[in-house]
Amino acid sequence: MRVVVDTSVLVAGLRSSSGASAVVIRGIQQRRILAAASPALFLEYEQVLKRAEHRLPMGQVDGFLVELAGIIVPVEIHFIWRPQLMDANDELVFDAAVNGHVEAIVTHNRRDFEQAARRFGIHVWTPAALLWAVREEGAQ
Repeated sequence: MRVVVDTSVLVAGLRSSSGASAVVIRGIQQRRILAAASPALFLEYEQVLKRAEHRLPMGQVDGFLVELAGIIVPVEIHFIWRPQLMDANDELVFDAAVNGHVEAIVTHNRRDFEQAARRFGIHVWTPAALLWAVREEGAQ
């Protein structure tokens, strides 16, 4: 299953080893979940994860980003659909999702994406909903 992961999910997953966000990260690392991102979105991941407010060890962040860069499905942005969302920062996620032909955007902020994503046939799932979908897909 190919998805675009919102930065908030990565922050939550790295801050706590328990919870659905952490399980999503492990699923990406184990390649059970295909995470797609554009170069601009990947740079946002780096910028946000390195903010002091998240109190993440820089070594852990750097190691995670190196690993993620090696397994991420690269998305080339051919067309920018802006503006679609109320928050301009979310547009990077949305552009990667549409251009990457993903099944879903995984976020803690579903409301920010749902209306626009629906127009493009993209699901908007919380990390827990993604895990349920992956489980269901594997059971078939």
